[in-house]
Amino acid sequence: MHIHILGICGTFMGGIALLARAAGHRVTGCDANVYPPMSTQLEAQGIGLIEGYDPGQADLAADVNVIGNAISRGNPLLEAILDRGLPYVSGPQWLAENVLQGKWVVAVAGTHGKTTTTAILAWLLDQAGLNPGFLVGGVPVDFGVSARLSDSQFFVIEADEYDTAFCDKRSKFVHYRPRTAILNNLEFDHADIFPDLAAIETQFHHLVRTVPRAGRIIMNGAQESLDRVIERGLWSEIERFGGAGGWQVGIPEADGECAFSLDGRELGRVVLPLAGAHNRLNALAAVAAARHVGVAPSQAIESLAAFGGIKRRLELRGTVRGVAVFDDFAHHPTAIAATLEGLRQRVGSHRILALLEPRSNTMKLGVMKSRLPQSLVQADRVWCYAANLGWDARDALAPVIQKTSVLDRIEDIVAEVAREARAGDQIVVMSNGGFGGIHEKLLAALAS
Repeated sequence: MHIHILGICGTFMGGIALLARAAGHRVTGCDANVYPPMSTQLEAQGIGLIEGYDPGQADLAADVNVIGNAISRGNPLLEAILDRGLPYVSGPQWLAENVLQGKWVVAVAGTHGKTTTTAILAWLLDQAGLNPGFLVGGVPVDFGVSARLSDSQFFVIEADEYDTAFCDKRSKFVHYRPRTAILNNLEFDHADIFPDLAAIETQFHHLVRTVPRAGRIIMNGAQESLDRVIERGLWSEIERFGGAGGWQVGIPEADGECAFSLDGRELGRVVLPLAGAHNRLNALAAVAAARHVGVAPSQAIESLAAFGGIKRRLELRGTVRGVAVFDDFAHHPTAIAATLEGLRQRVGSHRILALLEPRSNTMKLGVMKSRLPQSLVQADRVWCYAANLGWDARDALAPVIQKTSVLDRIEDIVAEVAREARAGDQIVVMSNGGFGGIHEKLLAALAS
């Protein structure tokens, strides 16, 4: 079967492409915004990429067109597909019907930490010999790909609350029907499609309704929003982590070890390779979910020590003249604060230089702008890329303007950072996009 994927370089749709290719299908795809790591991953797998959405691609005569949720009405290729009555389906629906059917699906939902927790969980199951299939919204270092098809009964998936497609405005995760579901956290995001937090809670409630009686929900016990979701109905088992009682993880001891426990009983200790309290909770949730599918907590905790991380999650891109440059996907104020706090714990008194691109739809709308100053507390110096924003970044960042530069050109940011950086500095670039290739530009400028 020939599958043509619209929006193939999105992390989710790129994963669909890998799974379809592994299942023996011929896969092609197109996108208007191609950048690593997804573009290079697809090319390495021999999947043909077409730049743009020329309606002539309808002549490829694909057996089915799989439509990504970034594709809207008015897209020239989508309009050609509709006008000609060509077969199409959303990515989540294709996945549910062609990959997840009959599997024990382990889904990771939440506003933050989905990618990291999904990658950890896939790693724990893999180390236990369960050989899970998976689809992660990033590229785990240990696997080298964002998605894998296997003959295992288990499939681990990042369960996104963003809408499914132009023709299906439900959250993606309602298609997955998990037997094990992690609800990592829940706060307001995606202001372009959700009017308020209550609307997102409704979608999470729809997910909860799909978990069978013999299934299990692993829920953050310190989130009032998730409490409200569960109060609307619960038909399966539930375990809580991170709140009072239930699953707990301690802060690192002097030797760096963290103790994991359940109902007050210690289960094991490990030095986590990921920094920050948020990543301790991500690991804790993954251990709890792994237990539901049969992995002993002691074994899972031991496996955490060798987890290699995920590309674009505080990923070290290079060190030049003693200056380290990290890449991170953080774009929501909560995630920005967590990233910087985790880095601060790792580097101590070394200076942190934070480069921020407010690129997500929520950030572009300015919904979270008042929270930005507080999220940047741990940074010693801040640069904000303000091109194409619909709000005044200088005004929003006024409380921290003494340490902040707001610039409209990436070249100017690179020049300033390279001029100010000194040995020992930690530069962290935060964006959910490619940020104009600023990472390599910084490394080159530092070297020169």
